[in-house]
Amino acid sequence: MANCITKHIPNALTSSNLICGCIATAFAFGGCYEKALLFIILGAVFDFFDGMSARLLKVSSSIGKELDSLADDVTFGVAPSAMVFGVLYTHEYPIWLQGISFLLPYLAFVMAAFSAIRLAKFNLDERQTTSFIGVPTPANALFWGSLIVGCEDTMSLSPYMTLLTIAMVFVCSYLLVAEIPLFALKFKQWGWKGNEVKYVFIISSIPLLVIFGVAGIAVVISWYVILAVISNHYKLT
Repeated sequence: MANCITKHIPNALTSSNLICGCIATAFAFGGCYEKALLFIILGAVFDFFDGMSARLLKVSSSIGKELDSLADDVTFGVAPSAMVFGVLYTHEYPIWLQGISFLLPYLAFVMAAFSAIRLAKFNLDERQTTSFIGVPTPANALFWGSLIVGCEDTMSLSPYMTLLTIAMVFVCSYLLVAEIPLFALKFKQWGWKGNEVKYVFIISSIPLLVIFGVAGIAVVISWYVILAVISNHYKLT
């Protein structure tokens, strides 16, 4: 009986992640961006523990792997895209784009498609066991969620800020699938040597979060990508 129950625990957690993604999407379409971000974060918590529980209970399965990708695309692909859609739908556009402004918000969902591609690549890419190739979907979702919650007023200051948002959608879509190695915050040992970049990232992220508040999450994720690129260029990892 116990084995029958425990084998379903990881999938139950993954399904909870999926439900959080659906709720986050509903809040995003309703313009409740703070609640949408909250459920994206909650989904990330479930996403963290479903894999951990599967390893601890030794009940990993191919069905669980596919379900995990589906849940992740909803929570970390569709939900943040819906938040961006809401911003693009309500903010102003330059006069010369007024004729097609009703179509432009749908460009936000390009990011959901690239999130699905990134998750599919992750499932097949054996290089990503201890690090990442391309920006992870949870990081991208948290970037957009925190940016919108923390900086929506700034994003609406000028019609050209809306164009910048669309440009950022395409940049982030590219970064999801780009062949850019990114370090994972996993420690094989706790010493400084070999973990220099990770410790620098963690220590420098604290003041960024304090200074920028909720938007600091977006700043930290941007800093993570920049630091990874620098460390790869100078072979620091």
